[in-house]
Amino acid sequence: MKKGAKILVGDCAGVKEGEDVLIVTDAERLPIAQALCDEAGDLGARATMAVCPPRSIDNEEPPRAVAEAMRASDVVFLPVTHALAHTRATREAVGAGARVLSMTAFTPGQMEHGGLMADFRARKPLCDALAARLSQAREVRVTNPAGTDLLLSLEGRAGNSHACVLDGPGFTAVPNIEANTSPLDGTTNGTLVVDGSIPYYGVGVIEEPVTFRIEDGFVREISGGRQAEFLAELLAAQDDKWVYNVAQFAMGLNPECKDFTGEMLNDEGVNGTIHIGIGTSAMLGGDVQAKTHFDAIIRAPSVWFDGEAIIRDGEILLNAE
Repeated sequence: MKKGAKILVGDCAGVKEGEDVLIVTDAERLPIAQALCDEAGDLGARATMAVCPPRSIDNEEPPRAVAEAMRASDVVFLPVTHALAHTRATREAVGAGARVLSMTAFTPGQMEHGGLMADFRARKPLCDALAARLSQAREVRVTNPAGTDLLLSLEGRAGNSHACVLDGPGFTAVPNIEANTSPLDGTTNGTLVVDGSIPYYGVGVIEEPVTFRIEDGFVREISGGRQAEFLAELLAAQDDKWVYNVAQFAMGLNPECKDFTGEMLNDEGVNGTIHIGIGTSAMLGGDVQAKTHFDAIIRAPSVWFDGEAIIRDGEILLNAE
């Protein structure tokens, strides 16, 4: 896994001699964490691994000692089984000046081929340009052949460029190059028909379309087959109205993420797709801190910013490369 570790530590995080590097992991991801630790050490950094106890759901907060260590580090890698990206601990680490790279559910295969082999620097101008357009847009409309028809307001919201390269304090997930934002609370309306993937909680690649009925910024109903039923029951069990909040609009931009595999950071980066995030929005420009956050990805979307076509049937129309 050394090839992948060199890309992550050197190219994506830009680790330097003398920096404090923290790798937060769990028992399932220890080999990946060890590869990162070894590579950071080879570059002269002070690398430490923190092994978290099992957590029950994506974006549950880590133990306090781990959160404190994240805030005290220059660089934080997150090769964990359950996501830490949308947690207060991650947000505070970024606020304290850390470069944080999320690697949720990373596999040894992802360290060797696929999205991690993309030329992130070459793709960054497009990601930056789309994030800038999100900052300018007031309204986004999304459709797809499966039946999606959503309208989102972006009034006052800024776009975020997560291009898998951090030259200073900030956050990115790797390798799912994406431009994203958080819709204005309470403004998303319509139908989201997910025919791609929900790579959280073991749902994975979609077998039968999952339909989300959305009103005034909240998911009001989830319908479809067994995957829809499982997701509806899991969210209801959280006893938190904010787990239904429409938190995110994002565009996948990695040309090396070819198709859905059920791996979170592959599926969210599949080039020309969009995903809608549900739950916590605080890492994206919103204010909601829910008990969880998950993303739902659709195939062949068409997207308009203030009436201008940006993506048509999965083809990105903006060219900034």
